[in-house]
Amino acid sequence: MNHLSYMEKLLDGVEVEWKKLADIFQLKNGYTPSKSKKEFWENGTVPWFRMDDIRENGQILDESLQKVSESAIKGGKLFPENSIIIATSATIGEHALIRVPFLANQRFTNLSLKPVYKDTFNNKFIFYYCFMLADWCKKNTTMSSFASVDMDGFKKYPFPIPCPNDPKKSLEIQAEIVRILDAFTAMTAELTAELTAELNMRKKQYNYYRDQLLSAENEGVEWKTLEHICTSISAGGDVPKNSSKGQTEPTDEYPYPIYANATGEKGLYGFTDDYKIDSDAVTISARGAKVGYHTVREAKFTPIIRLIVLIANKNIVSTRYLNYVLDMTPIGGTEAGIPQLTVPMVKKLTVPIPFPNDPKKSLIEQARIVSILDKFDTLTTSIQEGLPREIELRQKQYEYYHDLLLNFPKPMEETA
Repeated sequence: MNHLSYMEKLLDGVEVEWKKLADIFQLKNGYTPSKSKKEFWENGTVPWFRMDDIRENGQILDESLQKVSESAIKGGKLFPENSIIIATSATIGEHALIRVPFLANQRFTNLSLKPVYKDTFNNKFIFYYCFMLADWCKKNTTMSSFASVDMDGFKKYPFPIPCPNDPKKSLEIQAEIVRILDAFTAMTAELTAELTAELNMRKKQYNYYRDQLLSAENEGVEWKTLEHICTSISAGGDVPKNSSKGQTEPTDEYPYPIYANATGEKGLYGFTDDYKIDSDAVTISARGAKVGYHTVREAKFTPIIRLIVLIANKNIVSTRYLNYVLDMTPIGGTEAGIPQLTVPMVKKLTVPIPFPNDPKKSLIEQARIVSILDKFDTLTTSIQEGLPREIELRQKQYEYYHDLLLNFPKPMEETA
């Protein structure tokens, strides 16, 4: 029996009772204890959850990154274990199942079952159904100083109870839905881990062979400064006055791109009908989070701020070889406490040149090394690009079965 027919049979003829969210759950807002009271934050033992916990540790949580002291608890009551927190402002819809008594910050609304429903629901069934609630939240926001969920509608959101007149069967159905969705979740996590491990292995293999090929211990290799093997090392210019025209594709009027620290691989067009660099070049990001990032630019272009351009002396070194050897060259620096590079810093960087006294042999050896590293780079890039595609495919498959299992038919008055 295939998955589809199995799940259709599982839910075939299942009676469903719909309750408003506020009828099933106690809804309470999270809060942040006063930062001015040190006693609330010293020697903390009480888990206090924030969005960072979900980002770093997932959506089923037993531990928090931060803890507060018991004196910080309002009214002496924690949110009970096996509650759901869901973000109803800021990063709307993000949610988690918390399996310990806890507190959460004000971005979250806490959902804890009312006592009368304690034996009605499987906690992970609630967690999985809250993905549907999360989608509703994202589509039903109000705007003031920041986006927040329409809480009147939130309280009325319909929540299903399958087989309400047969508690045992209801829990069996919920447990089976959880089992299936757990399996898809585990399969996606396993695939992600396998592909990530494969990618990391290929990167290590690439680094090993690159370092072996470029090792200073190899016969005939000499390390030279960039100022001795480049015909030009220069910084980009100012931002064009017509910078608002930026677009990602060339036009007849503006055929040449500009590159800055943050323009991406394709650059931006609409600034100039001329170019400043007419040779293939290596560019290095000179400031900010991407400082030291380097790549080959093969077409004519204009560099602007926060970009340093290297024009290789083609009689000594090829551009692609130069770009590869920069991978094994420590590129970094600071000025006034800010991570950045300057032209004088870059000029002093050293790279290995094979057979420096025989330019013809040197360029042949460089071409051989580039060819080998290109193959490794292609393989690594292929895996790296395939990873998100495979994960997206599994996620869509998961979402299909998730919706199939949890889209219980609503009464006419609910769907109208």
